[in-house]
Amino acid sequence: MDNKELEKKIIDQYQQDENMMILVFAQWCVNNDLDPEQLYLEAYPKQRGNLALQKTLELTVSKEEADEIPTESVLGVLQLFGNDDLAFIVHKYLEKK
Repeated sequence: MDNKELEKKIIDQYQQDENMMILVFAQWCVNNDLDPEQLYLEAYPKQRGNLALQKTLELTVSKEEADEIPTESVLGVLQLFGNDDLAFIVHKYLEKK
């Protein structure tokens, strides 16, 4: 495998992992009766209409159909991908509950 192929494979894997992070976040929001787009906008007000989030919302299921997603897992995966602002907003909503 040459450098170009390796670089493409790494980028593809990162994008796939990032999409999984978005899905975990979105499904956690659905499970907790929260609007993922609203939380995202609170964290990143200049990024209205996040296409990846909008596409991922189509993959979520009702909270009755979904498995439980521990909040610690959501916070961890958000921070792993550098979404500290979004993790902060998630934590803020937890404190309100």
